[in-house]
Amino acid sequence: MKTPSIQMKDNGPYQIRGSFALVDATGNKYEVGSDISLCRCGRSENKPFCDGTHEEIDFESAPRAEENVMIEV
Repeated sequence: MKTPSIQMKDNGPYQIRGSFALVDATGNKYEVGSDISLCRCGRSENKPFCDGTHEEIDFESAPRAEENVMIEV
């Protein structure tokens, strides 16, 4: 089993790799593979998955870990 990792791609989606479960707000499980991309721009026609729209709308976001403070929930 591969440890899951999430990477924010510059100006693009969240790229998730490894073994994980993706569930919606009501607990229903999405059937996904081990590598997926989730929308960050909010404009995908296939939410929560990325469909590449970020490239068409010139979405810009390139956060860096050292710029952010972790918030506990």
